[in-house]
Amino acid sequence: MDEPTSDRFDQPRDRSDPAPDRSNSTPDRSDSASDQSDASASVTAHIDVSGNEPDGESDEDGLPSSVVEEAERLTRLARNATDPDERAAYLDRRDSIVAAHDYTARVREEDETLVCHPDEWVVDGTVRFDRIDDRSAAVEVSLSGPGDPDDWAAVDDANRELVERVRERAGDVHAANVARFADFMGNHCAKRMTAASSAEIEQFLGEYYPRNTWPEPDERAVVAESIERLFDVAGESPPPFSRPE
Repeated sequence: MDEPTSDRFDQPRDRSDPAPDRSNSTPDRSDSASDQSDASASVTAHIDVSGNEPDGESDEDGLPSSVVEEAERLTRLARNATDPDERAAYLDRRDSIVAAHDYTARVREEDETLVCHPDEWVVDGTVRFDRIDDRSAAVEVSLSGPGDPDDWAAVDDANRELVERVRERAGDVHAANVARFADFMGNHCAKRMTAASSAEIEQFLGEYYPRNTWPEPDERAVVAESIERLFDVAGESPPPFSRPE
């Protein structure tokens, strides 16, 4: 659903800018703050979709940059999710981390922009942007691209390099499984493989691997071991995870 153009902020804060002091701003409301599809739904997904917790402590009076980055990541994951429960879990997590700072997050679909603004601006689903003294309290992040191309490329390069190191140390069978894990972590989590959480590994083993890949029997038989080999080659300890039955 497209958002009204009047919901645009004339001077939203860039994510790199320090958060403004909102102590003297006077909120009011007007245009419809729609996009109910981004409202948090009842979550039945059992996975921890957040990965690492963003830093909730801040001396800033607005939204910390680490929270903005995590909100963007979760929003992108929700938009790419095909399972409704998974999508709802991502959005619930996003909404909770910004709500901890008294902010509201939603997507303005007309230009694919994540908008985070103080929740005191909204009452009964409406907001009056034209009568808000300091619009720089809002943060806008474009979702139309893949994020920072350099960051995404760096993640993918690191993951692919590790696949080749596994191939050299453990052979083609384990490398094939690790390559699939690299696809999962890069495309769905936007993270390096060695930064995977227990829940992300379990989601890969229990959901992504059997549903989205076509392994040979010898590859399927050792996929959990392949994850362990990955961390061993990287010189790190894997987080504890349950093997699929």
